[in-house]
Amino acid sequence: MTMKTYKRGDPLAVLGMSGVGKTRIASMLRGDERWFHYSVDYRIGTRYMDEAIEDNFKREAMKAPLLRELLLSDSIYISSNITFDNLEPLSTYLGKPGDPDKGGIPFDEYVRRQREHREAEIRAMLDTPRFIEKARTIYGYDKFICDTSGSICEVVDPEDRSDPVLKAVSDCCLIIYIAGDEAHKDALKARFDRAPKPMYYNEDFLRQVWADYLGETGVSESDVDPDAFIRWGFARLIDWRAPRYEAIAKNWGVKISARDVEKVQSPEDFLNLVDKAVKAKS
Repeated sequence: MTMKTYKRGDPLAVLGMSGVGKTRIASMLRGDERWFHYSVDYRIGTRYMDEAIEDNFKREAMKAPLLRELLLSDSIYISSNITFDNLEPLSTYLGKPGDPDKGGIPFDEYVRRQREHREAEIRAMLDTPRFIEKARTIYGYDKFICDTSGSICEVVDPEDRSDPVLKAVSDCCLIIYIAGDEAHKDALKARFDRAPKPMYYNEDFLRQVWADYLGETGVSESDVDPDAFIRWGFARLIDWRAPRYEAIAKNWGVKISARDVEKVQSPEDFLNLVDKAVKAKS
């Protein structure tokens, strides 16, 4: 597949697993070089899933008599406060499957919310060209970086030349995969083990992992420890996603090392890495 011809200052789209430096780089460019920072996760949470997130908050609030009374009398309102650096409301809505006494939700409801996220992520990614235009014509930004969700590889087919998401993004941005090494994988697993958080999974992968977990542990769906399951699933998710990221870089963009990104101290450092990757790919 043909990569978009790139010149310094063209729109960029960075992708990779959580923790490899996507948002750090995007924030650096936004702060130091006046790049427009388009966060896909932020767009998902504030545009396409905001109502579902807030309705879930209200549903929980209605269980408390005082809050119920205040909500019904319009004395209070509940809203989500998602930021680029705090996506907790979105994660909380996705939830974790398993024992409700341990904060879990039924697996079927979990899958339904996963499907909502998939649709929202696709729509947010397809918004990229429009935001490039908005950034230029409304806000006066002539440089743009798309900070993709860590789950982009779950909603695209990198081997499909007509994949609508990858085609839309690659037509307007240089796609850059920030690749972690084995040490990064181990660090991600350790960090996740300390603070497990809800994730988005490809549905076929999710159903297989769920079935494997139930079979291995011998517990019923309603007795699953939600945190234990997502820890178990995350370790497999990293290995599942790696070849999909690699295929995106091979077919649609370029790859740079997360180790090199760690050393970046300025926008110029990062853009030099991009230049080097483009030259190597060419």
